[in-house]
Amino acid sequence: MKREIVRDIIFLQRHAEAATPDDAAVAVDLKDTLEAHLETCAGLAANMIGSTKAIIAFRHDKKTIIMYNPEIVKTSKNTYETEEGCLSLTGTRPCTRFETIEVQYEDVHFKKKRKKFTGFTAEVIQHEVEHLHGILI
Repeated sequence: MKREIVRDIIFLQRHAEAATPDDAAVAVDLKDTLEAHLETCAGLAANMIGSTKAIIAFRHDKKTIIMYNPEIVKTSKNTYETEEGCLSLTGTRPCTRFETIEVQYEDVHFKKKRKKFTGFTAEVIQHEVEHLHGILI
């Protein structure tokens, strides 16, 4: 189900709790909400729809990917400066992103995975993982 986007800064700055299989409904809502905002959004973190769980959703190769408990475990040395927006915030802000990241996470079946991402997808994942740590752009 599509959820309203949370704009409460205090709530958004909370650290996420580990997600479990019991949080599958949150992931479905996250996916539905992202897909309802595809014109203006490439990724969402669960706190953006009112959940404190460590779940993100993002678009990659025209599909919506769900990651439970994602953790960036490796980054490239190369970074770049960019400007990002966020559905929870007004406007855009400058930030620095790694060109390549490696993420350890659990998939929708809670199987542990580790995958490398580059470019825009890596940027989106970095943004959403920061949300899970209460970091806003």
